[in-house]
Amino acid sequence: MYGDERRSRIIAESAGFIALIAAGSWISFPFIPVPITLQTFFVLLSGAVMKRWAVVPATLYLVLGVLGLPIFHNGTAGLGVLLGPTGGYILGFIGAALVAGLAYEHASEKVRIAGLALATGVIYLFGVPWLALSTGMSAWAAVVGGMLLFLPGDAVKAAAAYLVARRLA
Repeated sequence: MYGDERRSRIIAESAGFIALIAAGSWISFPFIPVPITLQTFFVLLSGAVMKRWAVVPATLYLVLGVLGLPIFHNGTAGLGVLLGPTGGYILGFIGAALVAGLAYEHASEKVRIAGLALATGVIYLFGVPWLALSTGMSAWAAVVGGMLLFLPGDAVKAAAAYLVARRLA
């Protein structure tokens, strides 16, 4: 007799995706006011692989970073990062993982693609208003500087997550 295989899989996949999201934070291109990283790719991929359970690594990633592990972009850590311009985006990882995960519980490719797009939108939904609030930017400047400039790259990351997930299935 052995333990709960599903729980063991969730724990192992969570550890792997926390590590991947953290590694993605080091693959960073300086950009003002928010850097371009591969974190969102791994958040979306976690949803595709772990389904609704992708909330676990996204939440633990945030908690570990707040507790001081240097796993946020470029090795930053602590509550101050969440209070800075990138905090809303990082907080949005949790909702994005859930949205992508729920979409991947459906067999329809259209639902899955829409889920990845909506998950990316959730990150913006949390990130853009916080960017405006934390920096004093106007709402329009935050939309342009914190979303519109990132849309092409995020579309590529979502497409890549979709393609990798298809190969893993």
